[in-house]
Amino acid sequence: MRHHVSPIELNGTDDHLAGQPAPVPEEFLRALAALCEITTDLEATAEASRDWWPLALHWSLAGAVPRRAAVVARPRSTDEVAAICALATTHRVPVTPAGGRSGVSGASLPLHGGVLLDMTGLHGIGEVDEISGIVEVAAGTFGPDLEAEISSRYGLSIGHFPQSFEISTVGGWVAARGAGQFSTRYGKIEDMVVGLEVVLASGKVLRTGGAPAAASGPDLTQLIIGSEGTLGVITRVWLRAHRVAVHRATAAYRFESFIEGIEACRTVLRSGATPAVLRLYDAIESTRGRGGNGTDCVLLVLDEGEPEMVEATMALVLTACAGATLADPGLVDAWLAHRNDTSALQTLTHKGFVVDTMEIAAPWSRLAAIYTATCEAFSSVPSARAASAHLSHSYPDGACLYFSFAASPAPDQLEATYIAMWDAGQRAVLNNGGNLSHHHGVGVNRQRFMSEALGEGLAVIQSIKDALDPNGILNPGKLGLRSAFGPAQWPRAAASDTP
Repeated sequence: MRHHVSPIELNGTDDHLAGQPAPVPEEFLRALAALCEITTDLEATAEASRDWWPLALHWSLAGAVPRRAAVVARPRSTDEVAAICALATTHRVPVTPAGGRSGVSGASLPLHGGVLLDMTGLHGIGEVDEISGIVEVAAGTFGPDLEAEISSRYGLSIGHFPQSFEISTVGGWVAARGAGQFSTRYGKIEDMVVGLEVVLASGKVLRTGGAPAAASGPDLTQLIIGSEGTLGVITRVWLRAHRVAVHRATAAYRFESFIEGIEACRTVLRSGATPAVLRLYDAIESTRGRGGNGTDCVLLVLDEGEPEMVEATMALVLTACAGATLADPGLVDAWLAHRNDTSALQTLTHKGFVVDTMEIAAPWSRLAAIYTATCEAFSSVPSARAASAHLSHSYPDGACLYFSFAASPAPDQLEATYIAMWDAGQRAVLNNGGNLSHHHGVGVNRQRFMSEALGEGLAVIQSIKDALDPNGILNPGKLGLRSAFGPAQWPRAAASDTP
């Protein structure tokens, strides 16, 4: 079984965030120890209290975590999770569920201390319905373990391969509404979920879904997906699976402009074709290891499945790319070999750079304006060094643009520059018709934009939170929701944005 991978070295155990953590009574700790395995060790709790949020990597090097949990609890069953939640509700102790902690937005950080609920003790495959193509899996199961077992034993695949695949869990995929790199063919995680088992704050266990379609009121499965542990703790997931692909084809094209490439991708999707991979890089990113010459924009295409389907899909792609120049399909193989490499993040962080990515989605009609405005917004921030993007996930009505940015501020301006870059880029997206996030979720980093992005919808989510978790114990301080343990801790200037 796989385990958490540290994003960067941790040089201390201090809290970076201001304010005091929530009190954790000794009586609570004694009762918790009777329920499951726990640790209050200083270094163990500090390590468990961080994820891959790029800003927090700088804090790690400076000897701090955002906020250290008082205790790490490692349940091994749904019953144990239920007992922990009921106990925490009684004692009003915050509980932050966490899996592989591979998120880049701070969703699994225990902002108010309390319990870090390590879900990786719940792992393994349950029942597999080969006839219907449904796989039952415990939420703490890591992606490679899931795929290895169902492919070797049943010849099945879920088809969900995020960049964090090696270090992320099924529960994390669902809680953050993640997307895999083959999503244009297989969909995002919300398209793969048949049903969920969820523990509510009271300790009650909820089972949702279970059928291919239903008309029995609002879809509770979709309510939980993307809720980032604020409405309930996901303990078990039922996922749609397909037969392991028997055939694969690749192609690559060069376009004179990013906008021309976007139009080709739109034409592909509007024709009904859904190649598993359709990744278009702007001129800057094409030059970084994608075979670009400094001015052209490279499109990578991969499809898999039955030979007849793949052949038809690739033919439609070729027609849509009639105005482009054919490139070496070996570029796709090179991408496959290195697509999950994150070494540049650690290297640049060590050198003092502000670096991050921002993924959004928008209708096809808005993508060109968003691309131009957002790159300009990033570049306008003092000490900005680079801004670029690629198109990574496509739909009939729009696509995801995945921006990368970097800056080289003075050390005492690092955090302020990070905030300024995000403020500039995210608001350029929102002001030009894009959404808040495509698959990285909200967590800590994006919660200050939630009221702008959702309007009255945020108050509706708050009402649901209040009903399901009246004491506010589940992952407080996330999604822009009001926290029972005090105002948002970061960024301090945006604390007033929290409803």
